[in-house]
Amino acid sequence: MSAPVISRSSAPSRALEGLRALAGALATPLVPADYLDLFDPLRAGADLRGRIVAITPETADAATITIRPGKAWRGHQPGQYLRLGVDIDGVRQWRAYSLTHDVFATDGLITITVKAIDEGRVSNHLVHGGARPGDLVQLAQAAGDFVLPTPAPARVLFVTAGSGVTPVMGMLRSLRGEFGHGGCDVVHLHISPSGPAAIFGPELRSYAAHGYLRLVEHHDDEHGILDLPRDLDTLVPDWRERQAWVCGPTGLLDAAEALWAAAGVGTALHVERFRPTVIEGGEGGEITFLHTDLSVDADGTTPILDAGEEAGVLMPSGCRMGICMGCVVTMRQGAVRDLRTGVVTVAEPGDELPIQTCINAVAGSCDLEL
Repeated sequence: MSAPVISRSSAPSRALEGLRALAGALATPLVPADYLDLFDPLRAGADLRGRIVAITPETADAATITIRPGKAWRGHQPGQYLRLGVDIDGVRQWRAYSLTHDVFATDGLITITVKAIDEGRVSNHLVHGGARPGDLVQLAQAAGDFVLPTPAPARVLFVTAGSGVTPVMGMLRSLRGEFGHGGCDVVHLHISPSGPAAIFGPELRSYAAHGYLRLVEHHDDEHGILDLPRDLDTLVPDWRERQAWVCGPTGLLDAAEALWAAAGVGTALHVERFRPTVIEGGEGGEITFLHTDLSVDADGTTPILDAGEEAGVLMPSGCRMGICMGCVVTMRQGAVRDLRTGVVTVAEPGDELPIQTCINAVAGSCDLEL
């Protein structure tokens, strides 16, 4: 039986959100697009956003977040992830989460499944009550190459641990019609602390019962800590003959890469690594202009555009009012503060986040690609 959806009325949330938006409009200079965003934030042509529709517990510390994306959403391939931006205490935090819904669903909704981690600001906000149905979140388009080729290989091995099961669940839900029953031969080794803690445990077991895959569950409390080099031959004797997709903690991925390389089948291994780095916003800091030899220290009130030009950097620009988008560059990592609203936007290492340099100041440090 699936876990019940948390029942929280979205009407009060939306009403409060509307009042806050209108109050903010009185204090902040707006351009025409801003007024449209107040009334239809998911419209075509707006920055990509989504509205939380439901929050469904999966385990004691994991939940599936169902989101209706804006009209600019372009879809995804099973196994890909998206970056999600959440405003918490005035700071926009971005995190990457795998998409877990059936890519062929026709309801227009998308889902991510989040496991709360110790001191994880965004994950705990989403899982343990900070987020509510009706809340708006920022979205980026789907990305990532942790996907199955078309057609799928004849023999596949999935190895997942903890929330590493999420991209694989997106594949299973979308492509299970190709698995088993004379189609693709799939083995799934899933590692979890215990049976009740196994995210999607009941659904995975139902797939095994219907013949879509052979499921091998390893529960730490019952079987002990898994040692991949020692145990894989016993659990999946033919692993060397399969194309493998592995996702989970760094230790598991490091062990898999070493094991596959030692067996001479490294090209058959595909891994998805989580990024644990978290960047906190501050006040002012160093701006690094990638692919140049220039870095500049700037305070928290100087637009990045001005700071760059004063340092001799050839910066793209336009209206210098935040309207024309002519000054947009890519932030690869760091934190910036919108000088109009005070909102801090954070990008983790490896992100590709477009920012407007004429209306943002550095908030700690940032690496920019012009």
